[in-house]
Amino acid sequence: MQDFRSLKVWQKGHELTIAVYKATAKFPKQELYGITSQMRRASASIPSNVAEGCGRAGKPELGRFLQISMGSASELEYHLLLSRDLELLSDSEYRRLDALTIELKRMLSSFIVGLRG
Repeated sequence: MQDFRSLKVWQKGHELTIAVYKATAKFPKQELYGITSQMRRASASIPSNVAEGCGRAGKPELGRFLQISMGSASELEYHLLLSRDLELLSDSEYRRLDALTIELKRMLSSFIVGLRG
């Protein structure tokens, strides 16, 4: 078991989640149970699954939770794109959040590969 707070991938996921919550706070109220909720849930799932995996026994279980985090990050990527196309996010805000998401996916991928090696 390791302290998830010390992992850069968890820290980056937490940072992304906070950024998503702040960005979606500006979305229309009618989207609260739609895309706002979906984006917040997907973003929070990323560091949550890293944390849960760290509390499990062994590398295979940690790897499984990291894969779940990766899926949530991919889901968030789509929701960011949809939000931009619906003009809920500005192009610059989209690019910033998308870049954070892509960076996080690279970190997750490296972590997963490192567990296997």
